[in-house]
Amino acid sequence: MSHFSQNILLFLRGVVMGAVDLVPGISAGTVALVTGIYPQLINSIKSFNLHALKILRTDGFSAAWQYINGNFLVILISGMLLSLFSLATLMQFLLATYPLPLWSFFTGLIVASVVYLLRQNPLSSVCEVGLFGLGAAFAYAISIAPPIAIEGNYVSMFFAGSIALCAMIMPGISGSFVLLLLGLYPVFINALANVDMGLLAVFAAGGVVGLMLFSRLLSWLLSHYKNAVIATMCGFLVGSLGLIWPWKQLSSTVSNDSGGAVVLSSVNLSPLEYSAVMGQDPQITSCAIAFLVALLIVLSMEIMANRFREQV
Repeated sequence: MSHFSQNILLFLRGVVMGAVDLVPGISAGTVALVTGIYPQLINSIKSFNLHALKILRTDGFSAAWQYINGNFLVILISGMLLSLFSLATLMQFLLATYPLPLWSFFTGLIVASVVYLLRQNPLSSVCEVGLFGLGAAFAYAISIAPPIAIEGNYVSMFFAGSIALCAMIMPGISGSFVLLLLGLYPVFINALANVDMGLLAVFAAGGVVGLMLFSRLLSWLLSHYKNAVIATMCGFLVGSLGLIWPWKQLSSTVSNDSGGAVVLSSVNLSPLEYSAVMGQDPQITSCAIAFLVALLIVLSMEIMANRFREQV
């Protein structure tokens, strides 16, 4: 595969990562893990350190750029930004018009991704099986946890930024959902809508600090306990399925500045229960098709990856 083709694929990964960041309950880290760039992403974030500044002073910009894997980050972030700005309207339309098939599609992606990852990294010990179970239980507990109310001041927004951006790179855990749990999602949305640079700057600063610290921990864990980390993250993905289950009865919402409803809590229903309780068509056929399409996409990715390895 040519260098240009690899860059195009990396850019497309960024596009997908940006798209899923628009959907509550799914993180960009999930896409990074599934598409095989997760370790590289974590190590690239970790490389922003004092040693990078030393290289910049002694060896120049080119050496420092190579040290932080600058090309990788620029291409990936460019795809994410393009997606965030260009697909936001489309994602809002799909969520408002075809929510059940869309969530079924995402469910299929996660189910297929877990199968794919476990095929590449089988659970080979009791410890790994236990970590898989703990990861699933932890993610599920977060998905059903009731929201709390925290005052939206500078201190709380700093720590919220640290936690939310760390969650963004964690598979199965959404940064926006963490803000919902903390009761700070409306505060963050208001800060964006009103361009409150003070709160946004503090939030961003907390995110940078959190990412710098957390990426170092993840990088060390991936270097020393890769199989255990993958097992835990697969558990996170399985545990997050309850959060993106298509058929729900909303039990608590809050209005955002655009007049839409942000879900704080909900109850999962079977398709038949959804029809009876909500009085709406569960769209089982279209949901099943969307689920199968997602399975086929991940299966195709696996087939292409295997062919590429054979060629190499």
